[in-house]
Amino acid sequence: MERELELYYNLLLVREFESRVSKMHHQGRVAGGVYSGLGQEAVTVGSVYGLGREDFVFPLHRDLGAFLVKGVDPKILMAQILGKKTGISGGRDSFLHSGQLGLGVFGATSMLASTLPVACGVALKFKMKAEPFVVVAFFGEGASSRGDFHEALNFAGVQKLPVVFICENNFYAFSTPQSMEMAIEDVADRAEGYGFKGHVCSGNDLFAVMHEVHPAVEKARNGGGPTLIECKTYRYSGHSEHDAASYRTDKEELIEWESRDPIQRFEFYLEKKGHDLQAVSGEMREKVKRIIDDAVELAEGAPDPEGPEAMDGLYATEL
Repeated sequence: MERELELYYNLLLVREFESRVSKMHHQGRVAGGVYSGLGQEAVTVGSVYGLGREDFVFPLHRDLGAFLVKGVDPKILMAQILGKKTGISGGRDSFLHSGQLGLGVFGATSMLASTLPVACGVALKFKMKAEPFVVVAFFGEGASSRGDFHEALNFAGVQKLPVVFICENNFYAFSTPQSMEMAIEDVADRAEGYGFKGHVCSGNDLFAVMHEVHPAVEKARNGGGPTLIECKTYRYSGHSEHDAASYRTDKEELIEWESRDPIQRFEFYLEKKGHDLQAVSGEMREKVKRIIDDAVELAEGAPDPEGPEAMDGLYATEL
């Protein structure tokens, strides 16, 4: 598949997966919270696309796309969301805290930014062993006001670690607007205080994200140290599916951001490149729908975990 069509496929896969999970949650078919990344697909696709299997990503609760682009099977991910035995963790927890270490995906925690020091630990291991791998770690603009964010960036800067920090700035930390979170316009400015560069790009433009992230990844891989990249984007829904986002009082704000939809922007690019957009889009969307349909069917038909299994994996069995 051509690179640009592969990127389009990934954007559609993430959008359809997110949309389906959202619908299933409203139908009462998903236990636990759902935190939609609709509208932010270009950030995860652009940041993770092209990484190797041994490279590590540290997603957030809104980053289903990072799982899918890194290679996690949609069927296994859907089973995880439904709390099934065939899911990543065997039904022990929700998607929010699961990872797949064999594919280089580290599970998130509810305290956002708290995995950033862990990401630095993985990057330090790569450096100490002279391994040519990198870490890509996601966080939100609200998390950049937490202490562990600053500790992680300071350590990464001092040690010149192979880590790329990705800020998904959607302008609201739950219900708190950015203007009440910080006295600066760009989170990227905070990198300078720790001895490395910060860059800002449109998080709704796939190529803009890739233009910043990919050189930063190669820089880190070649010993050049960390980079912070701030992707300005927007979440279409509330903080979670049970959040009506009544704090967003400016109705024009959502309309403006929806007019910058990352998938529509990429479709415009494909059309200008000479692709038959109607044919390509129809084929891709049908393919993605089949994949998600199969994932849902298999996940809903999978067995639930049994009680005693909850105690498995609590303690190390080998030294």
